[in-house]
Parts: sequence; C-alpha cells; structure tokens
Amino acid sequence: MPEQKRDYYEVLGVSKGASDEELKKAYRKLAKQYHPDMNPGNKEAEAKFKEVNEAYEVLSDKEKRAKYDQFGHAGVDPNFGGGGGFGGFDMGDIDLGDIFGSFFGGGFSGFGGQQQRANAPQKGESLRANLSVTFEEAAFGCEKELELTRTEMCDACHGSGCEPGTTAETCPDCRGTGVVRIQRGAGGFAFSTTAQCSKCRGTGKLIHSPCKVCGGAGSVRKKKRITVTIPAGIDDGQAVSLRGQGNAGKNGGPAGDLIVGIRIKPHTQFRRDGTTVLYEQPVSFYRAAMGGELEIPTIDGKVKWSLPAGTQPGTTFRLRGKGIPELRGRGRGDQYVTIKVQVPTSLSADQRAALEAFGESMGEEVPEGVVKSFFEKRKKKK
Repeated sequence: MPEQKRDYYEVLGVSKGASDEELKKAYRKLAKQYHPDMNPGNKEAEAKFKEVNEAYEVLSDKEKRAKYDQFGHAGVDPNFGGGGGFGGFDMGDIDLGDIFGSFFGGGFSGFGGQQQRANAPQKGESLRANLSVTFEEAAFGCEKELELTRTEMCDACHGSGCEPGTTAETCPDCRGTGVVRIQRGAGGFAFSTTAQCSKCRGTGKLIHSPCKVCGGAGSVRKKKRITVTIPAGIDDGQAVSLRGQGNAGKNGGPAGDLIVGIRIKPHTQFRRDGTTVLYEQPVSFYRAAMGGELEIPTIDGKVKWSLPAGTQPGTTFRLRGKGIPELRGRGRGDQYVTIKVQVPTSLSADQRAALEAFGESMGEEVPEGVVKSFFEKRKKKK
C-alpha cells in the first residue's frame, strides 16, 4: 500500500497557483528551518527537511508539476506507477551553499557565495598607522610624512603573476570560477554544496611560469613615504583616510585605503575640549586685588587683557575666537582663562610685617607690636 503523503503545496505552505519565485522563497525558508545541521539529532526535523526537498523537487519542475496537478502523488511517485523516484533530489537552480551561507560564513560548510567570487576583482586590504602632532599642528593643520610598507602591483608582470611573455591557464576543474560543486548525501537524500577548488586554490587559474620578481603573487612589498595632510581642527583620536594608499588589490581590483590615527602631544600650558582652549593664568595676590594689564598666551601668540581689580581666585574670562578652528568648517572656538591666584610660600620680614599691617586694617588679629615695629622702620627709612 502506498505511503500516505501530505499535499506538496501544503508542505511548502503555498497556494496551487504559486509562482516559481514564491515556490523558491518558501523552499529556502523551510530548508533553513529544518536543515539537519541546524537541528542535530532531531529526527523529526530531518524528516521534514526530506519532505520539503521532495515537494520542491516536484513543484519546481514544470513537467512533474503538471503531472502532480493532474494525478496527484500517483503522477510522480513510482510506488503509484508514476514518474521518477526520490533516491537523490535534483535541486534545479537551488544551491544549498547559497541557502546556508548566513549560517556557515559565506557558504554551506564554510564555502559557497563568497568563494564563488574569489576570481573577481577584489579591493586591497586597508592599512592603519598612527601619527603624533603638536597641539598647534592639530589646531592649524600641517603636512607630515609617514613611512610604511605595503603591497604594490608587480611592475614586471603587471599583476598577472606570470613571467613576462606567458599567460595563465584557466583551471580545468573549476573552469575559472575558483569553486567546485560537491555532491553530498545524508538521511536518504542528496544535495550539492560548493567548495574552494583545490587545484587552483580558489584563484580560477593555473600559473605554469610564475613571475620571477613576485613569485606568482602579482604583488610585491615595498617601503613607501606618504605625505599626510592633517586638517586644521583635528582632535586626538580622530583619523585621516587616504583613499587608494593601502595594499594593492587583486584581479584588477582597486588598492585599499590608509587610515592614519592622530595622537596630539600634551601642551605645557593649554588643554583642549573640542574647539575650546583652556588656560590657567597665574597672578599675584597684589595683582588680583589691584587689577592691571596682563599678557595672556594663546595659540596665536600673546594678547593683552585688562584684569579688573578685586578678581577672585577661580574667576574665568573668555577670549572670543582664540580657540581651535572648526574641523573642515568655518569659525573658531574660544579660549577660557581661569585666574589662579598665587600665594607666596616665603616672605621677608618687611613683607610679613606689611602683610600683617594690612591684615590688621582688614580687622584680622595680628601679634602685638608687629604693626608698630613696621611703621617705626618705615619712619627710620625716611
């Protein structure tokens, strides 16, 4: 008695009038869901996977689908005297390497989609380097030279890898694709996957006379000095990208990029916060109390500033437009100046007496006789 089977349209979850694209989409989804590699040891999932493959094998073939629509399973199942059997499923244009690429890193069993493009033009690897610049160089921009080692196209063979006057042979095993199709079987069904061609190692070509300069690689390592333009306003930790200054590409692909990380050396006076420059201006107690004109350092040079009398420690003033230029923009930040009152660490006898006299005038308690002695000394000097 023939085995009871579910309707193939029901198995794939599509209507009887489903298009080829709808069938393929439904099959891909279910094949991923029930594949044995995603459900190890799960017999039920393995049975469903086999059922899904069987349904798609019939419905994706126009002749078999027509027989199935007319006669049901009897039109395609040999147990009913119908069409071909299912000892090994023909997936048509479905490649399981493509279906399971998202699970196994570029293709089923680790190969597939990405490997199939191995002989196509590939962009070269990008390189990374670091450059140290001064505070002012970062603020106003500059040019720096950087020495690096990178791969460049071999001048002798022009990147072909072949000795001049010779050419490479298209690999007969993979026909230049760099991958080969492998038939696999499990649980009573068969499917195909793709793998890197072992004969040409995924290059799609065989070089019988390798270039003597590059050894068949098509590229050589060279030391190079690169001029790097540092834009005004760049900050610590930011990077400059130089397109096409990385390693050479493959198969005629473009070179990679050079990413240069910027490190700003600490400044002895200034600190930076974005486009803002921060500076602490030391002043004496006398100058803070009496006020006066100061010369304040900036990244443009010294500027004069009138300090108001009675300025308190920690007071901050702003110098507009004396900060860092905007990176690739217009305008500049500001410089903030914080007043730092310096307290003397040692005093002469006269300075001490004068300060105590000042303290007494301000209502401070001072030792007896100190102020009197101070004024007596002042009289004698006169």
